[in-house]
Amino acid sequence: MKKIAVFGKPGSGKSTFSKKLASVTGIQLHQLDSIVYNSDGSQVDSQTYHEKHQNILVSDSWIIDGFGPIASFNKRLDAADTLIYINLPYTVSYWLVTKRLLKGLFIKPEGWPAGSSVLKGSIASYKMLKLSPTFWHGDFLQQLEKKSPGKSVYVIRSLAQLNHFIDRHVKPQTTTNSNKITSHID
Repeated sequence: MKKIAVFGKPGSGKSTFSKKLASVTGIQLHQLDSIVYNSDGSQVDSQTYHEKHQNILVSDSWIIDGFGPIASFNKRLDAADTLIYINLPYTVSYWLVTKRLLKGLFIKPEGWPAGSSVLKGSIASYKMLKLSPTFWHGDFLQQLEKKSPGKSVYVIRSLAQLNHFIDRHVKPQTTTNSNKITSHID
């Protein structure tokens, strides 16, 4: 697996998970927030965003963590060979946003855009979580499965699954041409 889309509701652990996945696989991680936002926390213009996003999609391998504009999300789903949907219960997501906010008062959260306010971002996450049931629902999973023939699709529904996914699904693989160790996802 070389093109991996990681997505889900705010506060689902996507950034921490994606960073660990990139470390284990050696595949370059692109955190969507760093593409959507400038270093001062303002949003990039849509043309710049779409160009950056498209350049990533046509590269040989990538991990993209996040959602972004719906049109680019759908392009990402089409281009990916592996889809990892983190679908934790809402109570867990609310708790993780709160935990990130409290921790963010002292340390910048994993994958957080430089120059962006943790407080403002957390408030935006709470608002998105409140609206999330209109998008992240049972129909979404059915649509995802229809769009994904021939792709590896994983749905992570608990913190235990999230914490053990890489150990259970990413296996070291030694290439035959050298002693180099690479990884693949089962």
